[in-house]
Amino acid sequence: MPTSPLSTAQAARAAIAARLDEMRRDAGLTGHELALRCGWHKSKASRIARAKTAPSDADIRAWCRACGAEELAADLIAASRTAESMYVHWRQIHRDGMRRVHEKTVPLYERTAHFRVYASNVVPGMLQTADYATGLLRSITSFQGTPDDVADAVQARLNRSRVVHEGNHRFALLLEEAVLYYQVCDGPELAAQLRYLQEVMSRPNVSLGIIPFGVRRTVWPLEAFYAFDDAQVAVETLTAEVNITAPGEIHTYLRAFAELAQVAVYGAAARDRIDAALAAL
Repeated sequence: MPTSPLSTAQAARAAIAARLDEMRRDAGLTGHELALRCGWHKSKASRIARAKTAPSDADIRAWCRACGAEELAADLIAASRTAESMYVHWRQIHRDGMRRVHEKTVPLYERTAHFRVYASNVVPGMLQTADYATGLLRSITSFQGTPDDVADAVQARLNRSRVVHEGNHRFALLLEEAVLYYQVCDGPELAAQLRYLQEVMSRPNVSLGIIPFGVRRTVWPLEAFYAFDDAQVAVETLTAEVNITAPGEIHTYLRAFAELAQVAVYGAAARDRIDAALAAL
């Protein structure tokens, strides 16, 4: 079953630190000697070796040079950049507002043939109506304290969502039943969102499953994640987005998705769940 996405990112960083420290030992250097060769305070080498401080590209080059292993610098820098890009804080992603991040991910959406999305908290972005997205993005902006470009971000989200209606894309989407009831916008807007779900689920390229309350399950509720083909999984936590590209980790998320899909209901049964949520408004 999936481990914490934060622990996955931390493990990647720790692997870089362990490789650097192994290189130091192979060169017969103490941490103090390495720091002197690099022109650093001795505590910096210790923090890098213990994965307390992420090394910059320049730090890795200096470390490799001090150990007489400059030929390893390029590979280690590439691995370090991958580790750092796995875990990106929302405040960093949204530092200029949310419009840009939507526009930046358009190429990823356009080249993905098969989307597999598990939603435990809100309706997936590509299925959101304008009013639902406005309520949600306004709450996110307020909570994070980031610049308010909600109107532009909503339009960018809708533009990105064209992949549902255009091109050759398939969507397998799983929603926990609770998602149908969470009022991230006002009642009339939520009702319109639920009716749109019923409309879009009739499309031949969309499979929408609802995981009912109380169903016996082998996979517990997880944080929301988006799988883009077999190439990448984006996991959404409260504070950050974790991008997973390691094949073994991707396989684990896809296995969890497959097991969750087995307990979901589809078609008329899914429509009945949405009707019940509409009736509760």
